Amino acid sequence: MTRRDGERTRWTDEMLDELADSVSELRESVSEVRDSVSELRESVSEVRDSVSELRESVSEVRDSVSELRESVSEVRDSVDGVRITAQALLQIAAQQQQENEARQAEITEIRQRQEESDKRFEVLLSEVRYLIRQIKPGD
Repeated sequence: MTRRDGERTRWTDEMLDELADSVSELRESVSEVRDSVSELRESVSEVRDSVSELRESVSEVRDSVSELRESVSEVRDSVDGVRITAQALLQIAAQQQQENEARQAEITEIRQRQEESDKRFEVLLSEVRYLIRQIKPGD
């Protein structure tokens, strides 16, 4: 072998060593990329699961909001009903108060008439007694 052939062989060996190192590094890089891709797939899967759970949560919140709106509407209707009932009761109470006052006035008037009748009766009774006394001595 000539010196040139030796240099070429050495250069070829160096190049092959460098190529082998590069291939080895490339394989490591490919392995790392595969690991990263695998981790990324897992992360994407986790994100999908999280998004799915979030969608379910949003759906549940929407349902809860709908139920709350219905409850608020029912409470408003109930409050309106109570308000109407309260107004009706106030009107009835006012009417009963007026009727009670009218009855009280009638009772007062009846008592006054009774007192007047009692006085007239007492007067008549006195006159009857007087007349009876007048009639007795003359017997």
